Amino acid sequence: MRDVLEELHRRWSAGETVGLGTVVATFSSAPRAPGAAMLVAPDGTVTGSVSGGCVEGAVYELAQQVVADRTPVLQRYGVSDDDAFSVGLTCGGIIDIYVEPVDRESLPELAELAESVHKGQPVAMATVVEHPDPERLGKRIVVWPQRAAGTLGSSRMDDAVADDARGMLATGRTGMLHYGPDGQRRGEGASVFVNSFEPPPRLLVFGAIDFAAAMARLGAYLGYQVTVCDARPVFATASRFPEAHDVVVDWPHRYLSAEAEAGRIDRRTVVTVLTHDPKFDVPLLEVALRLDVGYVGAMGSRRTHDDRITRLREAGVADAEIARLSSPIGLDLGARTPEETAVSIAAEIIALRWGGKGQRLAELDGRIHS
Repeated sequence: MRDVLEELHRRWSAGETVGLGTVVATFSSAPRAPGAAMLVAPDGTVTGSVSGGCVEGAVYELAQQVVADRTPVLQRYGVSDDDAFSVGLTCGGIIDIYVEPVDRESLPELAELAESVHKGQPVAMATVVEHPDPERLGKRIVVWPQRAAGTLGSSRMDDAVADDARGMLATGRTGMLHYGPDGQRRGEGASVFVNSFEPPPRLLVFGAIDFAAAMARLGAYLGYQVTVCDARPVFATASRFPEAHDVVVDWPHRYLSAEAEAGRIDRRTVVTVLTHDPKFDVPLLEVALRLDVGYVGAMGSRRTHDDRITRLREAGVADAEIARLSSPIGLDLGARTPEETAVSIAAEIIALRWGGKGQRLAELDGRIHS
């Protein structure tokens, strides 16, 4: 939903009613993850995607229907044995899409939710997508770490879902929760979709070189909050890195330590060390390899890598910590240019995040999406 939030807020502010389809559950080889959304405006324009093209036409028609009927629908799409390509997913997966009308009446908290997302404040939205009582369908609460707004129809259900949603928000998870009709945790009959809007993950690029410019550009494209840091003010300038969200002049290890102490580093953070200079990268890696971050990679030749490992051991970094280092950085794509190298690094980050092997799909069997 983050992809359509700006347009949704614009239409909402104008007093329009839109049809919003959201992926709430996936099975097998689904093309989009829970939370992916598609908005259909009154003028027929479409923003976002729920399947990469497989079922968009069907969702488009359903969105127009739910706006006219003012009745949300939970619809399952999958491959049909007798008509596999008419509406279903050609990739072989199954997705559940919740399609609802959204306007000021149905989602009065949207302005506050959008403001929190814009400011990078964690917030989650929990929506009842299945319930034996039709009057409960579509009810929602918006949950922040310390408060909540809205209701799911009863205080018991509000309390249970708010607690669970905060747990999901803390780990950045989006997905379905199941309860009894009044929020009983061991009950059945009610399904609540929790869409977490945690702040975007950070990509820290150390070393203000041409490879860093390409990495910042690709990182921003992939949805990271990108910071470029270098101790040399003549190189670390905003004009050289227009795609970066922040350009910082500081010693890399000092900056990373300060960010960690301030609580601005988490397990989704990606650290790329492109400095090629032991006086910068060794102190930096001493800090980075001891933090709970998602990825630490360092650029350099095999000879540079061997020298770096020796220096890290001499500095007291344990072998178990060194084992977390991706060096030389990136996957073997045969990259030559800064842009190709950035793709190589990004490919390794994506593969490690999702458990991919970096092999050609054409040479593999089994599901594409796991």
